[in-house]
Amino acid sequence: MGFSLPPVKLMTKTSIEGHIIEQNNGEFFYRFSEETAAIPCKVINEDDSFDTLIQSFSCHSAVVILDKNDLPSGCITAAQMVDFLTNAYKQLKAFYETVILTTDSSITVIDDTARVLTWTEGAEKIFSVKKQEIIGQHISDFFDPNKLEILQTLYKGKRITGQYHQPRSDLFVLINSNPVYFNNRIIGAVVSETDVTNQVVLNEKLFNMTTEVHRLEQEVAKYKDSSDPFNTIKGKSTSIQRTVHLARKVCSVKSTVLILGESGVGKEVFAKAIHDGSEEPNAPFISINCGAIPASLFESELFGYERGAFSGADIKGKKGKIELAKGGTLFLDEVGEMPLEMQVKLLRVLQERKYYRVGGEKEIKADFRVIAATNRDLHELMQEGQFREDLYYRLNVVSLHIPPLRERQEDIIELTHFFLNDFSQRYQRPIYEFSPDVMQELLHYHWPGNIRELRNIAERLVVFATDGVIKKEYLPFSAGNVDLEKNRMISSNAPEERDETILSLQEEMDQHEKKVIERALRIVKGNKLECAKHLGITRATLYNRLKRLGVN
Repeated sequence: MGFSLPPVKLMTKTSIEGHIIEQNNGEFFYRFSEETAAIPCKVINEDDSFDTLIQSFSCHSAVVILDKNDLPSGCITAAQMVDFLTNAYKQLKAFYETVILTTDSSITVIDDTARVLTWTEGAEKIFSVKKQEIIGQHISDFFDPNKLEILQTLYKGKRITGQYHQPRSDLFVLINSNPVYFNNRIIGAVVSETDVTNQVVLNEKLFNMTTEVHRLEQEVAKYKDSSDPFNTIKGKSTSIQRTVHLARKVCSVKSTVLILGESGVGKEVFAKAIHDGSEEPNAPFISINCGAIPASLFESELFGYERGAFSGADIKGKKGKIELAKGGTLFLDEVGEMPLEMQVKLLRVLQERKYYRVGGEKEIKADFRVIAATNRDLHELMQEGQFREDLYYRLNVVSLHIPPLRERQEDIIELTHFFLNDFSQRYQRPIYEFSPDVMQELLHYHWPGNIRELRNIAERLVVFATDGVIKKEYLPFSAGNVDLEKNRMISSNAPEERDETILSLQEEMDQHEKKVIERALRIVKGNKLECAKHLGITRATLYNRLKRLGVN
């Protein structure tokens, strides 16, 4: 907020209300009246800055202002300037105090000695410290300095926006913090905090309830046959439910479907659900990734080939994907990557409903439904001449757009719990504790890899949670995970070596688990009972792990 100079009566060359400006040999003088002595004036121009005007009073008690023609347009005295600055300060203070009274947030302002200057009602409610008790006092007299982000801002200039913070064991806040700069040095710091304790508690309760619901659902699933193919699609957000609703309608007919969406959103899951909801129980669902097959092999993969059709062909011949999909669904994944020459042949099959194997002379009737999917912009590909317009309109009878995960953030909690429970049971590794700041990180992440990335991260969390506790540093996009990766990949005092060996997931898990147990045993000096307590497992379980992993 800025304050402009209010209108001031400027003294002209003639007498105005007894104030006189005189000019003598190029210098200007100011008189309050005819009887008073002439006072030398500082001269500035109309377009000079306000700072120039203020500095002019350091050696003069009056300033003459020249217009664009270098003629005096007025005069300002030190008394007038003091009166203006006083009023400007009072106005600024009034605005500041009104802002502080209006906000519901907790706002704290400290000076360069860390003494509290401002403490709002929101701060009183969150921290249970009265304003009259803390104003003027050092902030560390009331709080642990190690947990005060505002001190990091004051001493290091650290800026924070929307960071999850736990200043007390029973309090969780989202914090914004900025240093106050004046003349290129920090003279204080400001922090605002929003209490999210209730949301964190509710999230923990939701996690526990979701875990129990998931367990019960699995128990119930043992005793009844699920007839809804869309049960595999998780999420209650409006966007995903709208897509599911449209997909259900498609199941009543066998028209061609084009599924659009970024990589990892679950296009094949939708395709399989549409197939299961449309076809007979034993109808085949044949998937072909158009971007993973070399152009030279595409035709034989799609149409099959007769024996001896080409050098290296199977002596018995081979059925193509279209033939294998007879009576069912052919899923063309990443259809935007299909070679142009194959687009022509596929279009002919879709139009005529018949085809020939490579090297074959017998006409084969095509009986399949096509569901295609892509993460490419087919309109752009058509403009570039990389995708046929006639094939696009043949495939785009019904189109479904699957929203990316960043547009359905309310589903992240449910999906995370689902994947964690799934991998927890698969690896027989129960999860006892899920840190709230992990969920905050997941909710604030932008998810370029969508659900596939979330699933992989959930698996990673379970793999590293050998003690049943999921921690923030296990996240690949968390700041704390850098040290974890260094500890895993760099041996002590040894030059780093690049290991290109790929082990099975179970072998990787066993190696990591062995390192965790050996480290714990070293810390407790071989005390197995103490080691088991720290790892959150029974002593019998520890002995079994030691035996299985070959730990002495």
